Amino acid sequence: MVEKDIYKQIINKLNNKEDWIKFDSMLEAEYFKKLLLLKKAGEIIDIELQPKFELQPAFEKNGKKYRAINYYADFKVTYKDGHVEIIDIKGNVTKEFAIKRKMFEYRYKDLTLKVINKKGEEI
Repeated sequence: MVEKDIYKQIINKLNNKEDWIKFDSMLEAEYFKKLLLLKKAGEIIDIELQPKFELQPAFEKNGKKYRAINYYADFKVTYKDGHVEIIDIKGNVTKEFAIKRKMFEYRYKDLTLKVINKKGEEI
């Protein structure tokens, strides 16, 4: 049975921990390696994996419950100068992501969302 996990990339240890990290794509794993180099060089002070952002809270209407809409980015990076970037690596931008991106930009005006394509370019 071929599973989606076959395409996940496992890379070396992070911060001398014994944990292995699985990524959804090779692109994401390669970008993470670049972030680790910047952290080692002192440019980055923190890298958070899969940070969660609530785009719309859960609510109830006419007796029906609606779940919250959440967005999970690939990385939340804090640089030594204090600024924070939210980074998402995308092979293709789907309609669902385009909507979530718009909701993110509206709700989190103080954060920068950086979307990187398969060529390594910001889109």
